[in-house]
Parts: sequence; structure tokens; C-alpha cells
Amino acid sequence: MKPADLLSTLLEFHRDKLTLRQRHVAVAKRVSQYDANNTYQYVINREDVHLQWLDAALAELGSTAAVIAEPALPPAGKKDSFLPLVTQDATDAGALVSRWRPRLDEFSNARHRNMLGVILGETTEQQRFFQQIATGRTDQLGRRANGPGSPGTGDGVMDVRWIE
Repeated sequence: MKPADLLSTLLEFHRDKLTLRQRHVAVAKRVSQYDANNTYQYVINREDVHLQWLDAALAELGSTAAVIAEPALPPAGKKDSFLPLVTQDATDAGALVSRWRPRLDEFSNARHRNMLGVILGETTEQQRFFQQIATGRTDQLGRRANGPGSPGTGDGVMDVRWIE
């Protein structure tokens, strides 16, 4: 792959991954179930690492990626109205992997190919997490020592990610 092609391909992949990350941030604000929200926070954190890797690769090629805003979601409805959003996130993660996995062979640089392979592998894991949330499972990141509903989870999560 020529350097110009490599740059445009990495920019395209970065845009696709950042678009998913921004949606996950927006959806996480709607996910009130404690374990599901923790899973979203974990996914967002990993995506931040993925994007740092991609930013470093782009910087080595003398470029920077575009900024993508967090999307607006439809108005919230009943308590479990976040489940269709989670189902869509599972679908979108699968689509990203399906679109990019066949393209890995285009990368002649093993470091870039392996980096994208790791990102796609973790995106497949994220897809599985979202599918599990959509089916009502709460053990994506492990089980609580005292079982589901143990003290400490309260009535859900706060509506902001960070408190200063």
C-alpha cells in the first residue's frame, strides 16, 4: 500500500471508529442499568485507547483526524428504552468488523495491519457485550461477589459521566 493510500485508509478507519465511539458516549447517557452502563464505560475507555493508537499512526504520516460530534439520539421513552439503542450498537459493531476485516490484507505494513486486527477483535468483543445487554444479561464484565442485585448498585447510574 502506498503512503497516500495508507493515510486515506487510516483516516477512513479512524472516522468509522470515532463515529462508533461518539455514539456509544451518547447511548451511555441513556443506559441507566448499572452493569450495562459499566460495560459502556469500559467500551468507551477501550475505544479511547484505539483512537490514541490511530492518532499516533496518523501523526507519523503527518496528519490528524477529523473531529466528529456526539450524535443526537431520539427522545428517551420508558425505562428500558435504551435496549433498541444497544441492539443498534451491536449491529453497527458487526458492520464495522465486516467492512474492515477483509481489508486487512491491503496493509503491507505489519504494525498497522496488526493494530487494526486488534481493534477489530476488540470491536467483535464489544458487539458481543451489546448483544448480551440487549438480551438482559448483566455479567458482561463479571459477576458481583454477592450476586445480582447486591447492595451498592442503587437505582442505576448518574446521568453524567464525570463529576468534578
